Amino acid sequence: MNRLFLDANVLFTAAHSPGGKAALVVELGTLGHWELYSSSYAVEEARRNLQRKFPRSVAALATIESVLNLSSHRAGARRLAGLADKDQPIFLAALSCNATHLLTGDLRDFGRFMNHPAQTHGICIQTTAEFLDAFIA
Repeated sequence: MNRLFLDANVLFTAAHSPGGKAALVVELGTLGHWELYSSSYAVEEARRNLQRKFPRSVAALATIESVLNLSSHRAGARRLAGLADKDQPIFLAALSCNATHLLTGDLRDFGRFMNHPAQTHGICIQTTAEFLDAFIA
């Protein structure tokens, strides 16, 4: 079964846009199509951004958080060479929970690693849309 790690921007989008693709990923996960993971680090980042931009969506994030398995990175874990330091906690938490996929909208920092699991310790980094397109195909 696929194990999805959701980055902060995916959590933000799922909470703010309940009819969107990120929310669909969460909904299908709660129905048992895959396991849902994230980290306290990602949840807190999403919460801060929602409080600043869309405070009414914070309650939706709390609901999403209740269905997530939370992971944290292990000390001494293999960092991803070339990934910005600010994004290492996200990648390392995904690695720690043995995620099959890391879903993110952060193309600036994760873009060059997308769809190259041989370069990312076996994790397929994708956008939510890419993952759903592959799931439907």
